[in-house]
Amino acid sequence: MNWLNSEAFTAFGQHVIWSDLTGNTIGLIALALGWRRSLWTWPAQLLSGAVLIAANISVQQAGGVGKQLVVIAVAVWGWRAWTRGRQDAQDGSIAVRFATWRERAYLVGGAAVGTFAVGGLFTAYPSLSWSPWADAYVFVGTLAAMYAQARGMVEFWFAWLLVDLVGVPLNFRSGLAFSGLVYIVYGALVLWGMRDWWLRSRAAARPVLEGATA
Repeated sequence: MNWLNSEAFTAFGQHVIWSDLTGNTIGLIALALGWRRSLWTWPAQLLSGAVLIAANISVQQAGGVGKQLVVIAVAVWGWRAWTRGRQDAQDGSIAVRFATWRERAYLVGGAAVGTFAVGGLFTAYPSLSWSPWADAYVFVGTLAAMYAQARGMVEFWFAWLLVDLVGVPLNFRSGLAFSGLVYIVYGALVLWGMRDWWLRSRAAARPVLEGATA
């Protein structure tokens, strides 16, 4: 498996390794499938996470490794949740919605506590990460985003944008240039997907509101 961390090519002075290239290409496909509300987004995310573990190990980014392990675990859970949701829906589609204020509070609070806990761990054991707080932020933010996606919450797109703000410079500084580039592309896809889910959630809520006022 050493070929995964061998150099694929060099661009603009940045060395791109195969695991970084392959894992993030699959990740882009997974994001596009998520925008389309396809069940295949989850096996794609699982495969992407498995490949990117090798990339993060190669640059000693423990938070990145942990993040990919979380991606794999949540991908399995999200796949099951979406499968059940599709079976329950009359038209076989995945329902999307805005989170309640309580759910938003739990997401923000959990992300804050999780970031301080993981960041503290990385700070106490410097060998785990050379950038403890940024690494912890990306790790916990990814967990929050994937949880929200599995629950069909529109806020998952906002969470990904916040992860991108730190993930882009962190990956460039870590030597994972392709990851940094892909995170920029993720930003564009996230904005597009956010608009689509936002409109779908409003369309789904409209008949309920109309029925309540009839």
